[in-house]
Amino acid sequence: MNNSNICVAITGASGSPYAMRLIEVLLTSGCTVSVIISKAAQLVMATETEYKIPGQVRGQAEYLREHFNVNEDQLKVYGREDWMSPWASGSGRNGAMVICPCSTGTLSAVATGASNNLIERAADVALKERRQLILVPRETPFSTLHLQNMLTLSQMGAVILPASPGFYRQPEKIEDLVDFVVARILNQLNIEHELLPRWGE
Repeated sequence: MNNSNICVAITGASGSPYAMRLIEVLLTSGCTVSVIISKAAQLVMATETEYKIPGQVRGQAEYLREHFNVNEDQLKVYGREDWMSPWASGSGRNGAMVICPCSTGTLSAVATGASNNLIERAADVALKERRQLILVPRETPFSTLHLQNMLTLSQMGAVILPASPGFYRQPEKIEDLVDFVVARILNQLNIEHELLPRWGE
């Protein structure tokens, strides 16, 4: 395992089941997971899942640790304006970052180095320090501006991994489609998993 310290940022695009499943598998794999949740993400999660994420950071941490049955050493939660978070500085002991799902607003902010909140700043740090940054956009269709922002980020070293599940494994339920995308993220992170076999295996 090359990555053991992973930041998962959840923004306001549809697709929070991807994020929750990703966090679950990362924790099961022995990773330390840091989570940052945008305000829009809280609203979307309440709309499309049974998860009711509290507004305050302490409540979010307690909720997620209880849900995943882990302790504070395994799962950390940071607020959107927690500038003392290790993810806010290049001198912090950080690993890879995944923004999943990634809204097109966040995509734009990261592409332009806005750094208006911890999610954007942590992504900016990942880019400037040449650390792994994976963005999982979930939007359709993409506008020219969206595509330009993706190209800009790709040229800076980020991985653009759209939430586009494949059907060649003949999925039988929604969870299979979620696992398809999560498996692709884990492959990029070089983290072993058993969600689905690699092609040809």
